[in-house]
Amino acid sequence: MSTGNTTFRWSAVTFDCPDPAELARFYGAATGLPVRYASDGFVLLGRDDAAGLGFNRVADHRPPSWPDESGAKQAHLDLGVDDLDAAQARLVALGAVLPEFQPDPERWRVLLDPAGHPFCVSVLA
Repeated sequence: MSTGNTTFRWSAVTFDCPDPAELARFYGAATGLPVRYASDGFVLLGRDDAAGLGFNRVADHRPPSWPDESGAKQAHLDLGVDDLDAAQARLVALGAVLPEFQPDPERWRVLLDPAGHPFCVSVLA
């Protein structure tokens, strides 16, 4: 998807969880997707040129109480970009907000959509 001078592509759906490696093992076995990236706090499953599944460590993670809709966010959208600064500028111009806390701003940026939902832009995918 090309928007202005910045190209966006769907990169991953990322799930918050207490143990990314454990959840990645489950989904990797279920889907046959290999690990593309892994750190202590994040694992990405997927294949080149295709959207993947990410698993993000959240220390106080509480699983959703399905079908109760009052629970906290459990997943967020990740968009792959070629240039983080250009993507951030374009998204802020469209109405996104850049929160102060950024866990790894050289590799990805967390933004809030106009309704307050967090999402990420990353050069990982």
